[in-house]
Amino acid sequence: MKLESKIIAVDFDGTIVEDAYPSVGRAKMFAFETLKKLQEDGHRLILWTYRHGKTLDEAIEFCRKNGIEFYAVNNSFEGENYDPSEASRKLNADLFIDDRNLGGFPGWGEVYHIIKNKVKFSLNNDGLEAETKKKKNWFGF
Repeated sequence: MKLESKIIAVDFDGTIVEDAYPSVGRAKMFAFETLKKLQEDGHRLILWTYRHGKTLDEAIEFCRKNGIEFYAVNNSFEGENYDPSEASRKLNADLFIDDRNLGGFPGWGEVYHIIKNKVKFSLNNDGLEAETKKKKNWFGF
């Protein structure tokens, strides 16, 4: 694993797929290509979703069929036994990718650009501003 690798929690409905809960929606454009590239880059992915039981199994199988196996599912690491009396439900992850982020979901191309280029944001008088300039046509893999 690379020193700069991150643990990335990724939502399912509305992020990896179009929101059609409890059904599995169509894959979002570049979702699986980007997730595979993030894994190739050494990042560990956690499936982080409201789904449980049968609907969770369907989401995991859909991802598996599209070439993605997760480091963990709704847990901070594989095999974690969550006990609400010992810990909060917040996952231990470096980044969270969700369609309900502040500002909405930017799209998988922008997500990869932000992670790959370590784009940081700062607040100025005009609002949020990226500290690095965006590249055009970056999706070259």
